[in-house]
Amino acid sequence: MKVTDVMAKPPAFCSPQTNLAAAVEILWRQNCGILPIVDSKEKVVGLVTDRDICVALGTRNRLPSEITVSEVASGKVIACKPDDDLRGALATMAQAKVRRLPVIDGAGKLQGILSIDDVVLRAETGTVKRDSELSFEDIANTLKVLYTPQPLRAVQQKVAAA
Repeated sequence: MKVTDVMAKPPAFCSPQTNLAAAVEILWRQNCGILPIVDSKEKVVGLVTDRDICVALGTRNRLPSEITVSEVASGKVIACKPDDDLRGALATMAQAKVRRLPVIDGAGKLQGILSIDDVVLRAETGTVKRDSELSFEDIANTLKVLYTPQPLRAVQQKVAAA
């Protein structure tokens, strides 16, 4: 199964100048937890999550409308491509400890969003599976990695580096 078979499209996104109030409204209206940040050339240049926004608002003494997504977003983009095998995308999620990946084409342009939730809904039941199907075991193994708590020191190092 390919990423394109499961990804959500069209994806929600914002620009680097979008303020957090507007970003929250997009997340709420689109029922999503991640917003790729797209530049004027339609390339993904960063990501902002609902968690990024919550932490930013809880640690700054500023209104959401005064903070842009570029101030709080991760510039590191971990993504996959539409033609990637879904198992490979799951491995990327597990390695990066993320539940959502922007799906970008060869030029870096946003094509969709792959969410672990969408993958879970596509898993196949049964004891015999074809190579193109995902098993519940495939999903469970990824979820175990995603939900294994990181040691506090690793979390503190990530925050310090940001």
